[in-house]
Amino acid sequence: MTKRTDTSSDGKWAFKQFLIAIAAALVTLFILFTLLKVVTRHGQVLTVPSFTNMTYDEAEALAKKSHLRLKITDSVYVPQMKKGVVFKQNPPAGSQVKRRRTIMLSINARVANMVRIPNLVGYSLRQAQSSLAAVQLQVGKLIYVSDIASNNVLAQIYQGRNIAPGESLPAESEIDLRVGLNSTDCLTHVPDLLESNYQQVKPALIDNCLNLKEMIFDNTVHNFADTMQAFVYKQIPQASNNVSVTMGTGVTVYMTLNKALAEKERKYVEAHPLAAPKPQADSTKTAEADSTKKSEPVK
Repeated sequence: MTKRTDTSSDGKWAFKQFLIAIAAALVTLFILFTLLKVVTRHGQVLTVPSFTNMTYDEAEALAKKSHLRLKITDSVYVPQMKKGVVFKQNPPAGSQVKRRRTIMLSINARVANMVRIPNLVGYSLRQAQSSLAAVQLQVGKLIYVSDIASNNVLAQIYQGRNIAPGESLPAESEIDLRVGLNSTDCLTHVPDLLESNYQQVKPALIDNCLNLKEMIFDNTVHNFADTMQAFVYKQIPQASNNVSVTMGTGVTVYMTLNKALAEKERKYVEAHPLAAPKPQADSTKTAEADSTKKSEPVK
């Protein structure tokens, strides 16, 4: 006698095993993703604090509190800044990083490197800039005097006195240059400085044979760290490719951390560009024309 197989029971058993296998697979995947998230700390990011202007000990204490690491990679010398404090960091403050990320620091040196000033007399302004930058010195003020050649360096000056080539100075010192100005070649244009940062302003002016007259900070700037991050939101004279100014003209810039101010000024400048001056009539020709009119008989 032949036995009947209960196909219905076999089907239910197979389906039940299938569901169990799917459930086991889902549980396994959940455990794997959970472990992966723990190992990689996926989604757990930290905001990098600002270490600028802190001593290394202060920065290290904050780094430990923030679950970050620090490493000094460079030192600079900034005269306006306290000695031995953090000058710059990478990644910058506000960046999003994972826990235990190493933050690279540049420290302001306690003692300035001493460098020797090169001979700049007889060089062009551009050559003098390059020579100073090569030895970690900067152009200070441009003092223009009448001369046959514009932007020819006539004297190099440090703190009000002529300084001879070979003298030692602290790195990053500013050297004023007395340069020539020919009346037939004495005009330049004011560059667009809007949104330029603190360190970009002066080089941009020097490149255009202009001086920094004054740098005015608004109430968003409270310390040196803010100063380094501030940018131009207004300038006087206004930038223009149509209107020329005499070389050596001083430019006043207004600095802020408020981007809305710079955007507002940009829109205003674009809507009100400076117009090129109208050419003046030749006074000799005008006088001759007036004389001719006067001598004509009345009809």
